[in-house]
Amino acid sequence: MFLMLMAIAWLPIAGLLLLTIPNANTANIVAMVVLFFGFLGWVNLWGQRVHHTSRSFQRYGLVWNGRGIQVTLLGLAIGIVSLSLLVVVESWLGWLTLDFSVLPGGVVASGLLVGLGVGFAEELFFRGWLLDELQRDYSAAKCLWVNSIIFAVLHFLKPLSEVIRTAPAFPGLVLLGITLVWVKWVSSAWDPRSPNGYLGFPVGLHAVLVWTSYMLYVGNVVKMRDAVPTWITGIDNNPLAGLMGFSFLAVLAWFIRGRSHPPKRLPQSAP
Repeated sequence: MFLMLMAIAWLPIAGLLLLTIPNANTANIVAMVVLFFGFLGWVNLWGQRVHHTSRSFQRYGLVWNGRGIQVTLLGLAIGIVSLSLLVVVESWLGWLTLDFSVLPGGVVASGLLVGLGVGFAEELFFRGWLLDELQRDYSAAKCLWVNSIIFAVLHFLKPLSEVIRTAPAFPGLVLLGITLVWVKWVSSAWDPRSPNGYLGFPVGLHAVLVWTSYMLYVGNVVKMRDAVPTWITGIDNNPLAGLMGFSFLAVLAWFIRGRSHPPKRLPQSAP
């Protein structure tokens, strides 16, 4: 119901933007920005009218205090270390070369901003609103799998030919969704003031993945040598679409799972 009502409100606005802005890329960017801010307002209204709370964002784990900033930085650090290890191993095996001389300084900063923006928006939706809605009615296991599969499916909304070509990335996306849920649940035991976990933790980890992808495509830092098939290193240089990247993510997921504390049933927020 939430998504249906939001779509009804947003589609006319998106159509108007596409008709009035001649440049398609600019129109898409503006439409996404409008959608995001519309989502923020709609979430707040949904919490007030449906769940009778004015603290929806706090319930989702969006807490702007010292600990919230710390866990976001921790997520960034874990992501950087994990991806660095993957690149070092593949470089040592002779599967890729690194050339930082071609990387403009502005790409690093802009990539980080893009990563944080995308990570924040997607985590607020998937590990924020959607996970909270699921946890109100279902067990932790069902929430974990439903949330992760929806996350993967929505990232596969593209032409059928591309879906088939990049199909090896789907299990990696599901595993990434599972990992990000576990990451949030890990932080739920750190602070009794935020029993639902800190959203900043998965935001940081997610941001690094987007940041790295941005630098790969825009900065062209990593060059694959075609020494092994792409199903090992990843289709389109996407680690999630390759055996090596999937294996590294599986190890990280296993490590995080042992420290995760899924809630049996989240308490209702006070109005």
